[in-house]
Amino acid sequence: MDRESVSLDQQRWDALWSRLGAQGTDHSIFRHLVASYSESSRVYHTAEHLLDCLAQLDLTRALAQRPDEVEVGLWFHDVVYLPGASDNEEQSAQLAQTALAASSVPQETSRRVAALVLATRHLTMPPEPDAQLLCDIDLSIMGRDPETFDRFERRIRGEYAWVPEPVYRSSRAEVLSGFLRRRSIYLTAHFRDRYEVPARQNLHRLIARLGSESSTA
Repeated sequence: MDRESVSLDQQRWDALWSRLGAQGTDHSIFRHLVASYSESSRVYHTAEHLLDCLAQLDLTRALAQRPDEVEVGLWFHDVVYLPGASDNEEQSAQLAQTALAASSVPQETSRRVAALVLATRHLTMPPEPDAQLLCDIDLSIMGRDPETFDRFERRIRGEYAWVPEPVYRSSRAEVLSGFLRRRSIYLTAHFRDRYEVPARQNLHRLIARLGSESSTA
């Protein structure tokens, strides 16, 4: 799917924003989201990724305790994305909390959404069910068919095109190995049942390829 053919749904956004209790009809937040996910530096973390995440949520919405908060967390989870930066999630969480608060969304909701966005750092396995669901949605790409997974990996490499090949292979293999060291990549039964086995197969295959390419470089 070409970037030009992907567009975010303003009606869906407006309905979500209203359900959260946001006041006013200012569309500047939506326009900011559209502009962010269209940045030229992005190859994978684009509107296409966000739409894929929303589609996964639509299939699992009944699993969420606060589904609208999970959804808005998805909209904001990659709104700030600079390849290689260590604080993308922190900045995205802060932007989400600020936008929600400025639109008179209850403070408790704003704080919970910011925490959901922070969970997508994937540094720990969050105990909160909604954070688990959001993280699983974000990582669901790892368990897709090999062709889709390989396209995902090529796009990630595209976002790090400035990193020398040997450095990328080594660091990427280490990141992916961290997921394999988990007892389970996915935290909810739905995603474990659907994606755990193919995700591990995809990761083992890619890590082996990264090591093979490194040894012949």
